[in-house]
Amino acid sequence: MDFFKNKRVWVTGASSGIGEALAVNLAEKGAHLILSARNEKEINRVASNCLAAGAASVLVKCLDLEQHDTIPEIVENTLKQVGKVDLLINNGGISQRALALNTSLEVDKKLMAVNYFGTITLTKALLPNMIMHQLGHIATITSLTGKFGSPYRSSYAASKHALHGFFDSLRAELHDHQIKVTLICPGFIRTNVSKNALTGDGSQLGTMDEATDNGMAPERLASKILQAIQDGKQEVYFGGKEVLGVYLKRFFPGYFAKILLKAKVR
Repeated sequence: MDFFKNKRVWVTGASSGIGEALAVNLAEKGAHLILSARNEKEINRVASNCLAAGAASVLVKCLDLEQHDTIPEIVENTLKQVGKVDLLINNGGISQRALALNTSLEVDKKLMAVNYFGTITLTKALLPNMIMHQLGHIATITSLTGKFGSPYRSSYAASKHALHGFFDSLRAELHDHQIKVTLICPGFIRTNVSKNALTGDGSQLGTMDEATDNGMAPERLASKILQAIQDGKQEVYFGGKEVLGVYLKRFFPGYFAKILLKAKVR
């Protein structure tokens, strides 16, 4: 029996990229899916594909991570329909491509509002139900930039670093409740993340950067993520040679700082 068969799994940012790949993979494993994103048309497309792929059921919940006040009611209504959520995969978010000096404070705030506050608002809204059942798993997709910063990603890296601080703390708090927490740190993945990334004035970049275009396929990443969740990993890193940055930063910070000066990051 597949580990995810009949599990109730909530995936945010499921209308494209990593989230879509996760949803389809989970559907093939027979999971009950709750899929969320802002784009109603695209999330319904993914839902249809998931049903065709073998999902036990699919429930669509349109959700904007920036609209924090709406999230608790969405969670309450969802739990009335599904009873409980076995696995929450926090995947929704936006990136950045701009120098810190050229990034408006409003863009800084938006990245934190979506990537950090939106994610923890949804997580906190679900926690009482998970604690009541003494069962659950929270997987949050951050980034390698949650472990080290890089040029043109100052606000994005800050939001991802914040997620690590929150979920590392939460993991310790939830240990006695049998609730697991996994942090997933991808590097360059071939999605539209760079096209949708915000520039300094808040407009979308609209172009694919070379590193992202040459990155890992989201379908391959999805398989790796689900294996890490099944194995109960606390923190995992995926990508190409950029993964080495985690270890260089930890053991050779001076050398890593020099490498960043020459890194091709946009």
